[in-house]
Amino acid sequence: MKKNESPPAKGTPDFQLLILTLLLVGFGLIMVFSSSSSLFFKNDPLYFLKRQLVWVLLGTVAMFVTMNIHYSKFKKWYAPLFMITLILLLFVASTERVNGARSWLNIAGMGIQPTELAKISIILYLAALITKKGERLRDLRSGYIPVMVIVGIVAGLIMMQPDLGSCLILVATSGLVIFAGGASLKHILGSVMLLVLGAGLVLGAKMAVDSLSPGVEQSAASHDYRQGRIDAFLDPFQDAEGAGYNIIQSLTALGEGGLGGAGIGKGVQKLHYLPYPYTDFIFAVIGEELGFTGTLLFLLVYLYFLWRGILVALRCKDPFGTLVGIGVMGLIAIQAFVNIGGVTKTIPLTGVTLPFISYGGSSLLVTMLSMGIILNISRETARPMKEEHTKSVRITRSVSR
Repeated sequence: MKKNESPPAKGTPDFQLLILTLLLVGFGLIMVFSSSSSLFFKNDPLYFLKRQLVWVLLGTVAMFVTMNIHYSKFKKWYAPLFMITLILLLFVASTERVNGARSWLNIAGMGIQPTELAKISIILYLAALITKKGERLRDLRSGYIPVMVIVGIVAGLIMMQPDLGSCLILVATSGLVIFAGGASLKHILGSVMLLVLGAGLVLGAKMAVDSLSPGVEQSAASHDYRQGRIDAFLDPFQDAEGAGYNIIQSLTALGEGGLGGAGIGKGVQKLHYLPYPYTDFIFAVIGEELGFTGTLLFLLVYLYFLWRGILVALRCKDPFGTLVGIGVMGLIAIQAFVNIGGVTKTIPLTGVTLPFISYGGSSLLVTMLSMGIILNISRETARPMKEEHTKSVRITRSVSR
C-alpha cells in the first residue's frame, strides 16, 4: 500500500435492518414483562424479564461479533458446527422429559435447546453444499439425494425428542434453501412426501419403544396430547375444558382486544387463563393489549423487517451468501407463521416461539446470531459502493492538487 493510499473501504451494515432487529428485540422485552409479571413466578414479578435480559445481552454480543466476521468463513466452519449439533441432538435424547419431550439441556442452570442450533446449522450446511455442487444439484443421485440425506438425519433426530413443530419448520426452511439453490421442484415435492413418511415411521418406532418401557403411561399421554391438538384445531369447543381450552383462551384474548386494545399491561387473559402467555401465546397477549390497530402495526413492521432481510440476501453476488440470507429470513418467517397461525387457529398448535418476541433464551440467542450473519452480508454488499465512492474522492483530490 502506498503512503498516501487509504485502506480498502469497509462496507457499512444495513442500518434499517439493524434498527428493526433491535426494535423487535426491545418490543419483545416489553411484551415478556407484560405477559409474565402478574404470574409472580418464584415470588418475583421480574423473573422472566431478568432471564430474558441476560439472553438479550448475550444475543446482542453474538450479533455484533458475527456482524464483523466475514460470512464466507462459515464455509469452513459449517462442518464442525454441524457435527457439534448432531452430538447435542443425540445427547439430548438421553435427558429427562420436559412437557412430554426431550428437548432441553441444562447448562449452568439455563435451559438450552439444541434444536435451535440445528436450524442455523442446517442452513449453513446446505448453503455450503449446494454452492459446492452447483448445477449438479439437479442430478438426483449425485446432487439431490446427498443433500436430502442430511436434512433427513437432522429431522429424524428432532422427531426422536419428539418436536414436531421444530421438525416441520426445519424441513420447510431446508426446502426453501434447496429450491433457491436451483433444485428440481419435482425432486423437492417427492422428497417432502418421503420425509413426512420417514418422520412418521421414526415417531411410530419411538412410541413403540416407549410403550415397552416403564414410561408407557407417559407415552400414551403424549400421544393423546398430540391427537388432542388436532381435535382442538378442528373443533375446540368439543372439549372446551380439555384439549380445546388453550385455543379458546387465545381466541378470547384476541377478541377482547377489539380495535384499540386494553393497553400494555392491562390484559386479562394472561392472568392464569391463557397458558404460557410469555412464550407460545405471546401473540394473543399482543392482540388483547394492543388491539387490532397495534397488532396490525406490529405485523407490518415484522413484514418490513423480513422484506429488508430478503433484499439484502438477493443483492449479494455470492451464491453462498444469498442462500444463507434466504435461509435465515425464511426460517424467521416460517416460524413466525407457525406461531401466529397456531394462536389464531389458522393451523394446528405446535408450540413454537415467536422470533424476537417470545421468552426463550436459546431461540433468541441463535436468531440474533443469525441476524449478525445477515448484517455482515449487507456490509459486503455495500462494500463496492463505498469503495467506488472512496475512489472518486481520491481522484477528485488528485485533480485538485
